[in-house]
Amino acid sequence: MILSMTGYGKAESKLADKRLIVEIKSLNSKQLDMGVRLAPMFRSQELRVRSLLGKQVERGKVDVAIYTEELTDATQTGTFSPINRNVYAFHLNELRQLCPELTDAERALAVLRMPDVIKTDETTTVTDEQWQQVELTINTALQHFIAFRTQEGEALQTMFTEKLDAISSLLSEVEPYEKERVERIRQHLLSGLDKLAEETRTQVDSNRLEQEMIFYLEKLDITEEKVRLRNHIRYFRETMGTDNPVGVGKKLGFIAQEMGREINTLGSKSNQSEMQIIVVKMKDLLEQIKEQVLNVL
Repeated sequence: MILSMTGYGKAESKLADKRLIVEIKSLNSKQLDMGVRLAPMFRSQELRVRSLLGKQVERGKVDVAIYTEELTDATQTGTFSPINRNVYAFHLNELRQLCPELTDAERALAVLRMPDVIKTDETTTVTDEQWQQVELTINTALQHFIAFRTQEGEALQTMFTEKLDAISSLLSEVEPYEKERVERIRQHLLSGLDKLAEETRTQVDSNRLEQEMIFYLEKLDITEEKVRLRNHIRYFRETMGTDNPVGVGKKLGFIAQEMGREINTLGSKSNQSEMQIIVVKMKDLLEQIKEQVLNVL
C-alpha cells in the first residue's frame, strides 16, 4: 500500500479553560520541510513538537498549527486580549509621520499587527500535565492525518493500476504491426536492390544480402524492449504492494524513468505509423504516472 504526501488532520480537546486545536496539513516535497506555528504558551516546546511529528510524517511540506480558543464569551469573563492603548497610540503617531500617504484605516491595520499592541494573558510555559494533554491531541491529529494520506494513497494506487493496464494493453497491440513491419521492410529492401541491380547491370551477392538484411532487421527488433517494459510494469506493481510505504515514491519514480527509456526506444525503432501512434499513447499514459508519482510518500 502506498501513502500520499497530501494529508490533513485536525484534533481538538479541552485544556484548562480553553479549547486546544491541532491542525496538520501537507503537500508533496522531496524531503521533510516542516513549518510549526505555536501559541505563545507552547513555543518553548517546539523541539518536542518537531520530534514527535518528524517520526510520523517522514516526507512532505508539512504545516503544523497548535493554538487555543476561549471556551466562553471573553467579553463577559474578562479573559479577552484588549488593545494596549499606549503602545497603539505611539505606533500610530509614528506611522502618521513616517507614512503620510497612508489612510488612517491603513495605519490602524498596520499598527494592530505590531508586537505588544494586543495584550495577552497566555503564559509562556506549559506544565507536564498540560503537555500530556497537548501530546495526546497531537497524536489524535496525526491519526487523522495518516488516515487521510492512506485514503489518498489508495486513490493514487487505483489510478496507477489503470494506467499500467492501459500501457500493457497498448504493448500487446504492437505485436501484429511488428510482424507485418518486418516483412514489409524485407520486401522494400529486395525491391530496391532489384531495381539497383537492373540499373547497374550487376549481380547482387545473395549470401551477403541475406547477412546484411538479418543485421539490419535485428537492429529494428523490439523484443528486448518489450520484455524489459513488461518487467518494469510488473516491478512497479510489486513496489506499490510493499508493506513499508516509506520511500516508495522515490523508487516508483526511478521505475517510471526506466519505463520511459524503453518506450522511447520503441518509438525510435517504430518506422511504421500505426506503431508510432501506439508509442505516443504509451508516452501520454506514462507522463500521467510520473506527474502523480511526485505525490507518493
